[in-house]
Amino acid sequence: MAFSESFQIVIQLFLAVILGSLIGLERELKRKEAGLQTYSLVVLGACLFTVISFQLFNSFLGKAGINFDPSRVIQAIAIGIGFIGAGVIFRQSSGTVGLTTAVGLWAVAAIGIAVGAKLYFLAIIGTFLTLLIFAGLGLLEEKMLKKIKKE
Repeated sequence: MAFSESFQIVIQLFLAVILGSLIGLERELKRKEAGLQTYSLVVLGACLFTVISFQLFNSFLGKAGINFDPSRVIQAIAIGIGFIGAGVIFRQSSGTVGLTTAVGLWAVAAIGIAVGAKLYFLAIIGTFLTLLIFAGLGLLEEKMLKKIKKE
């Protein structure tokens, strides 16, 4: 692997962690259990798996008798994050807890995959939209829907 290719992978990993950290920071500020470290590690892991998958695909490309499909790794990431997400969802007498955290982790894994696949614009837009949903819609939900429930 050439130095420039290695350097690009390092940049991808840092970009993924920065994007995941932005979302994790928002969750920390809201005092959620899954925060900065959790979101950063999920996005880093998803990016790493994706980069490894594409690197392996490129190294086996054109070799006889080898069938390698990087989309299988992406599918495995989504399934794995689903298991992690299922572990943070709890049903209580007051309702379901952890559902937003679970889907947030799922979204951040997709952001990591996008960075790993060099779809940087998509990853940045995905991060922005995730933050908008967590912060903006969370605030809207708190202000508007709580008033409706009180009435």
